[in-house]
Amino acid sequence: MLIRHATIVDVGSAHLIADQAVATLGDTIVAVGNDRDIAAAWRARQTTQAHGKYLIPGLWDMHVHFGGGPEVIEENQALLPLYVAFGITTVRDCAGDIPYDVLNWREDIARGTLLGPTLLSSGPKIEGIAPVWKGTLETGSEADVDAAIAKLKSLRVDFVKITDSTLKPELFLYAVRTAHAAGLKTSGHIPMQLTVEQAVDAGLNSIEHIDYAFKAGVKNEAAIAADFAAGRIDRAAAYRRLNEGFDRDTAMKAYRNFASRGVFVTPTLNGERILAWLDRDNHDHDPGLAYIGPKLRKTYDWRIERAAKASADAIRQRHEQYERAAAVLPLLQQAGVTIMAGTDAGFLNSFNYPALGLHDELALYVKQGLTPPQALASATRAGPEWFGKLDRYGGIEAGKAADLVLLDANPLADINATRQIRLVVLRGVVFDRGRLDRILADARTKVAEWNAHSNAARIGQRPSVPSAHSLASRSSASRARSSSVILLPNTRS
Repeated sequence: MLIRHATIVDVGSAHLIADQAVATLGDTIVAVGNDRDIAAAWRARQTTQAHGKYLIPGLWDMHVHFGGGPEVIEENQALLPLYVAFGITTVRDCAGDIPYDVLNWREDIARGTLLGPTLLSSGPKIEGIAPVWKGTLETGSEADVDAAIAKLKSLRVDFVKITDSTLKPELFLYAVRTAHAAGLKTSGHIPMQLTVEQAVDAGLNSIEHIDYAFKAGVKNEAAIAADFAAGRIDRAAAYRRLNEGFDRDTAMKAYRNFASRGVFVTPTLNGERILAWLDRDNHDHDPGLAYIGPKLRKTYDWRIERAAKASADAIRQRHEQYERAAAVLPLLQQAGVTIMAGTDAGFLNSFNYPALGLHDELALYVKQGLTPPQALASATRAGPEWFGKLDRYGGIEAGKAADLVLLDANPLADINATRQIRLVVLRGVVFDRGRLDRILADARTKVAEWNAHSNAARIGQRPSVPSAHSLASRSSASRARSSSVILLPNTRS
């Protein structure tokens, strides 16, 4: 295909290149340059005129989840086309409780038999014995960790996720070192008994969630970790001391160490923000609910119910902690840490909507002090860099993947331009605005049918599923509303 007269957004240098043409063959860009020159040298079965439009590399969400149990597999799989509709061409699955299904989807997507973004997965996470999380590889000894790493290698996972529900601190460090020795990148949740520096020294490659970056900036973090490990304080007391102990000089020293060690940070601000402010917004009227099946939505309940039971003082502390942690983001950027855009969207994480959430995440980065070019780089270049794939992704030039998003506005001036999607190219396949709208309409129709069946089952009646005519009429009447999910700036961030 040919895209003509586009303004290419060079994310790496944060500048625009006007009147460019891009030629693709299969899933690869084969030529980029002055429109007249490329048009004279190449012919294509499909040509898109992109006057006044801005072309960026495909977006990456570097922290998503799929899960909720076997009964929610269908609703999880239905989310995959949504990522494409919102311009997200690659996602990093950070483990859930249906890991083997996700690995199968990864292969189906690669073969072209399932529509979805390129899926890079950790497979099952490494945990301790009898953890709160299901679908894990349980480990209680170094031999167990060795077996887990061997299994993950056999599954050809793209990286390793290690979490701390019941995993012993010494085994967390051992798992990081062992995965590193096996040539696998690691991310995870760092046990309270350890400092963030200990995890980094062991070889942890990415820090998930801004809270851990905040913890690294606490002046007496080591003493708090030691007291918790010795049982002298409980988790609540540890959190109180951490919240009171942040020190900018300590933080900048830690963050410069992150940068020098090549440790990236995935802030997941949007998920943190939503949970912090659940007392102010019940989300009943979120447009994103139209894309979430009833079983997936049911998984939101545990966080909602927990938030509802919080005291006024706990709610105030929740608000304050979010603001404190979010304020760390520009410090990380100043220290040279690479920020990776990731949402934490998926099951359990209430109202943090898959696909839609990435655009909210980027808007929050700018709100917290990043520039639009920096925010855009976090969602286009940081992921490929972390995976060592910048030779294939993260830019628009010959030899790179034909994963592209054509925008109606300039994202270097306003990051909300990433919502104004005109066209998506995924592995060389073109999805114009009409085709993207059909993906969204199909998703809303499917969720409406699931909701009807779920509601009928609750009251013991035969489901009243809207007719094709009524759904089409409703879809037509609400097209402006549904399109606004993509095209309009987020007014809540």
